[in-house]
Amino acid sequence: MDYIFAILIGVGLSISAGFRVFTPMLLASIAAKLGWLPLATGFEWLGSNVAFVALALATILEVISYYVPMFDNLMRGLATPLAAVAGTLMTVAVIGTENAEFLSWGLAFVTGGGAATVTSLTNTAIRGTTTVTTAGIANPVVSIIEDVSAVVLPIVTIIAPIVVIVLIGVVAWLFVKFSKRIKASM
Repeated sequence: MDYIFAILIGVGLSISAGFRVFTPMLLASIAAKLGWLPLATGFEWLGSNVAFVALALATILEVISYYVPMFDNLMRGLATPLAAVAGTLMTVAVIGTENAEFLSWGLAFVTGGGAATVTSLTNTAIRGTTTVTTAGIANPVVSIIEDVSAVVLPIVTIIAPIVVIVLIGVVAWLFVKFSKRIKASM
């Protein structure tokens, strides 16, 4: 059962990484430092002071960049591959590699990296839609929603991992909805 909860926590953190790459990692670092998030052997560095400071700085820069128009587009372009890496890393950091390293990394890549990628692509579609329909005026509002999601979701995930099942459904529904909208507009 602990392994299932670890997978749910990893996927929840990964979904959050699709909103902001570094915010969920920072919150995971804080939770690990406080003893609320057990990290797998070899991933204790995520709860270190160095990781905390580095992730705090990266989070600040990432959040600010989404409110500066030129950097907003640059960050959106980098966000999906970075989110996939962050999602994979956070998932394997909680599920561990003690039993079967290849299987654990594969599971982390598919579940964590996949969840982060789908969330990031969905955000990209939403942001593209708001950019076109509002000439970018609504993008700061979208950024605020993403910021709030990137903070609230990891906290909820760490406290109540079972909620991640609902999150997966919501992200999948949004992805399908916006994929259909994009296909219809082509």
